Amino acid sequence: MSMNGQLRKDCLPAQEDVTFFSENGYWISPIIFSEDELAEIVAHQDRLYRGEYETGKAPVCNWLEGQDNPRALRKTDNSHWSDLTLRNVAVNATIGGIAAALMETETIRLFHDQLLYKPGRGTGKETANVGWHQDYAYWQCCAGPTLITAWVAFTDVDLSNGCMQMVPRSHKWGLLNVNDFFEQNLEKQQQAMDIPENEKFSTVPVIMKAGQVSFHHALTIHGSGPNTSDQARRSMAVHLMTGETKYKYDAKGNNHFNAQMMNGREGEIYEGEAWPVLYTAKSEL
Repeated sequence: MSMNGQLRKDCLPAQEDVTFFSENGYWISPIIFSEDELAEIVAHQDRLYRGEYETGKAPVCNWLEGQDNPRALRKTDNSHWSDLTLRNVAVNATIGGIAAALMETETIRLFHDQLLYKPGRGTGKETANVGWHQDYAYWQCCAGPTLITAWVAFTDVDLSNGCMQMVPRSHKWGLLNVNDFFEQNLEKQQQAMDIPENEKFSTVPVIMKAGQVSFHHALTIHGSGPNTSDQARRSMAVHLMTGETKYKYDAKGNNHFNAQMMNGREGEIYEGEAWPVLYTAKSEL
């Protein structure tokens, strides 16, 4: 199966969708991945958790079967290093084409991926919340917020199983003082945020069918609540950047592991094998 192959132009956003993204900082695609494709993806996600690395290369910080606290959120960085099926999700051409349209740019590259698994809580007390955050808070090794995240739903998602929630227009507020992916008290975070005058913190649940993909700007505030269902919420966050994204050394320590491969090349564009191209307008000529 080749999920990354041809660009599906029927899935690309219309001009009104691009305008919506520009105004609100997020957008939800039609279904991109079929049921058969999703079944294979989920099977390979489970293989990764068993420590079966198809390429022989381990991802970053992978959760493995038998580890403590199986009820916690699982976050595996760079699963595309380890498994070719998961790599096909991370470098999907249609996802790249949508990201290019929304960011109004010619080229989209992969920055990194995060394979995510939010266990079903059932009667337990664990929440596996994701705290309010802006992705760019962790990516200041990039010279500007020229990045976008594509969040691929492997299962249906709604409020009952901890879907993402977006804060519309927050990508226009700049980088705020409260960013903590692992914070469990979302209400406390919200109260501590210093949002711009005349703006409002309001949330929109991103309700999706399996196979849909949501897109959000690197400055859009987002988070998610508990999975109170009996089934795991499965997904992949595909973090993407425009072709003009440049490396910047960050003295505060936000030097992402992928940025370390730049070897201190201040001001240079991220390009090369470590950051594959998903889409370029040149290929459409």
